[in-house]
Amino acid sequence: MADLRVKKVKDFAAELTVPGDKSISHRALMFSALSNGPCEVTGFLASEDCLATRKALESMGVEIEDLGEDGTHIRVHGCRGEFSPPEGPIDCGNSGTTMRLLSGILATQPFETVLTGDESLSKRPMNRIALPLEKMGARIKGQGDRCLAPLEIRGKEKLTPIQYQSPKASAQIKSAIMLAAMAAEGKTSITEPYPSRDHTERMLNYLLVKNIREGDTVSIWGGQTPESRDIDVPGDISSAAFWIVAAAARPGARLMINNVGLNPTRIGILSVLIRMGAKIIERIDESGCEPKGSIEVIGGKLKATEIGGAEIPTLIDEIPVIAVAAALAEGKTVIKDAEELRVKESDRISTVAENLGRMGVPVEQFGDGMEITGVSQLKGAEIHSLGDHRIAMAFAIAGLFAEGDTVIRGVECIETSYPGFIRELDELQAISR
Repeated sequence: MADLRVKKVKDFAAELTVPGDKSISHRALMFSALSNGPCEVTGFLASEDCLATRKALESMGVEIEDLGEDGTHIRVHGCRGEFSPPEGPIDCGNSGTTMRLLSGILATQPFETVLTGDESLSKRPMNRIALPLEKMGARIKGQGDRCLAPLEIRGKEKLTPIQYQSPKASAQIKSAIMLAAMAAEGKTSITEPYPSRDHTERMLNYLLVKNIREGDTVSIWGGQTPESRDIDVPGDISSAAFWIVAAAARPGARLMINNVGLNPTRIGILSVLIRMGAKIIERIDESGCEPKGSIEVIGGKLKATEIGGAEIPTLIDEIPVIAVAAALAEGKTVIKDAEELRVKESDRISTVAENLGRMGVPVEQFGDGMEITGVSQLKGAEIHSLGDHRIAMAFAIAGLFAEGDTVIRGVECIETSYPGFIRELDELQAISR
């Protein structure tokens, strides 16, 4: 198990880019594989999670070429959704996106497949995608009432379209159904409590697959094949979030992040930090598949806020580092309606609360969130990541504000989403004045 030692920094000025967006990289692989020809993908995130998706597709006969040395420029040869049965179970590693979205694709294949995952992924509920996919005609068998991995999936070439009322605003549920719906005979609609991130809809539209949104409902028609087109993956706002908080909560700091994704369904963290008093300037380019651009952050003193409701899906992955910002803000910050955090790579509500407590921050947790009382000074502490990449990175940022050393236990998990994070952290500590 690898450890990371972090020391307090002073104000800093920096300019950086972050690796490709994880959510978009997964989708670029899958939708390119479903297309009618070769697609070049630039900016691909060659992290453990996304490589699990790549290996899964390759195991089913999809040809994927490396066009550069670092794995960020690839060519995917589309096979019109006609895959070959894999020789054995497909290992999704730690990637919930791989398992859930791939289930939607496998629901359309006329063979049986087994999806497995690591210990953490095998504890995450898959009944949320199994239920709608079974309504469409696929057979999915998991373990227990929550349909845990390993999953046995038997698909059909022609599925039944459904009108599905999703109990959660979840891009993974929605995307799994939409992927399956392309093999359904008619119109499938998914209604959410409020809109989740829309990368799937945007990419399908870009690849000329008709789908429309009406209020909280997305509809897609079966019998469509994605057109092969090149895809440029912008930097990941969820990765940028760590550095944004590091600058926003540090009076005197200045930070510029270039070529980062600025999809409106993903930038809830910017709205929250602006509400907390941060100065953030966005410059947006809408010309590609996804909005992208630059973010300039000027650090200052933050104040507490309340976070909940419809904005939760726009920042669900950023809540651990938002909690760090709350610990540094004046007043009590309340985070609610975030029960989904209980079933991530770790129980992120209890893990955040415990680790903030170790750093001297009063935290009261409840079923769907927590209340965090800001303190004038964090204390260095020993932090346990529990194998959760976002916990490890969030508390590395907390360590930049703490008196004494902060030691993060188990940082190898960071490779699942942000290769290079530790190098960037070392450089930030080196340039701090």
